[in-house]
Amino acid sequence: MVESLSLQLVFASSSLHEQMTAYLTRALTRDGFVSVTPPMLNFLSILECGVNYASDIARNLGVSRQMVAKTVKELCHLGYLEQIDGKGRQKMIRFTEQGEHLISSARQYLAQLDDVIGQSLGDHALAEMIDAMQTVNGLAQET
Repeated sequence: MVESLSLQLVFASSSLHEQMTAYLTRALTRDGFVSVTPPMLNFLSILECGVNYASDIARNLGVSRQMVAKTVKELCHLGYLEQIDGKGRQKMIRFTEQGEHLISSARQYLAQLDDVIGQSLGDHALAEMIDAMQTVNGLAQET
């Protein structure tokens, strides 16, 4: 049986994503950030630094506004996000100071990971790999 290279790429990229989010989760938990999980980090990673709205988040993630509301409520309870009354019934969603510290720490850990990967593969090879993956992503969207 012929093994699909596309399937291998899907599995490899999925595994890489899981490993990186698990690494971040462990590191942030060691730093004292409570209840950090890979899905939570995925959710927080798509938020803008300023004001966010549930409808925009839902559209970007491809999930319902109810799912976003549930997740935001949990993250508010944990102290990473806050909701502020906005226009009409819409609430503005933004990072708290603790949430900003969480994201800042995550970026520092990712920068350290960049250094490790760059030393192993070389910065140029890493940049080429990123470009290739972005190209494949674009091709998959067109298909």
